[in-house]
Amino acid sequence: MANIHSQKKRIARAQRERLENRRYTSKIKTCFRRLERALASGDDTQAETEHRLLVQTIDKAVKRGAIHRNNGARKKSRASKLRRREAA
Repeated sequence: MANIHSQKKRIARAQRERLENRRYTSKIKTCFRRLERALASGDDTQAETEHRLLVQTIDKAVKRGAIHRNNGARKKSRASKLRRREAA
């Protein structure tokens, strides 16, 4: 454990930021699974809603710095590719 006051603050801040990043990544994974489930059931309106929510969540995570922009672009690309394949 750190003895320096500023270092204690830095540790606490890093932990808070880590938890926030984990919330974003967890939500992205959940949204992706919900999209896959909607596509498997064949519900087009639900799939559209889930895809829009997933893209919004990814964009917010990228903007906040929770995930890298290339990682976000890859996830959005995979989601749209999955959606196009199921639609065809």
